[in-house]
Amino acid sequence: MTLYYLHGFASSSLSVKAVQAKTFFARHYPAHPFVAMDLAYTPAEAIAQLTTAMSSAPPTAIIGSSLGGFLATVMAERYQCRACVINPAVAPHQVLTGYLGDYYHPVLQRHFTVQQQHMAALEQLMPVRLQQPANYLVLLQSGDEVLDYRKADSYYQGARQHVVKGGDHSFIGFADYLPAIAEFCQLVPPASAGSQ
Repeated sequence: MTLYYLHGFASSSLSVKAVQAKTFFARHYPAHPFVAMDLAYTPAEAIAQLTTAMSSAPPTAIIGSSLGGFLATVMAERYQCRACVINPAVAPHQVLTGYLGDYYHPVLQRHFTVQQQHMAALEQLMPVRLQQPANYLVLLQSGDEVLDYRKADSYYQGARQHVVKGGDHSFIGFADYLPAIAEFCQLVPPASAGSQ
């Protein structure tokens, strides 16, 4: 069973949080494969990537930041697995209308264009309600300058939520929460070398 990390909009598998998570889980939970994907920036392509990957390597849990938090929610609902979402995008079709235009993916080395038609695709993907809110750990910072944290606070009612006053969209201090994320995802650390 695999642990997935999904980056946010215009980000990549080399983002600070992705690298921090990869390093942490490789060190402390080496038995759990960790996959930080470079997602396509059209909703259909991203979901196709995730579906292909998770069909062959089902998720133990999914971690997602921002738009990756939205995609983590979509896939966690499909697989009924645990997910940790960090400053997640709720109703991203409403948020990303302000980000239409041309972009470049630094890892995939591809130019891409965010179009209005992609907003309709995101709206179709959004779960109307969560089947099991208890499957979610939601990390929010009230100082998020991109997303209104109160929307996530409302959407993820019934989930385990941790709201930090201040901070920003990057979620300052993310690395400090990795042990709690691992615990929530019910990962089992390797037996201590000194144990009998």
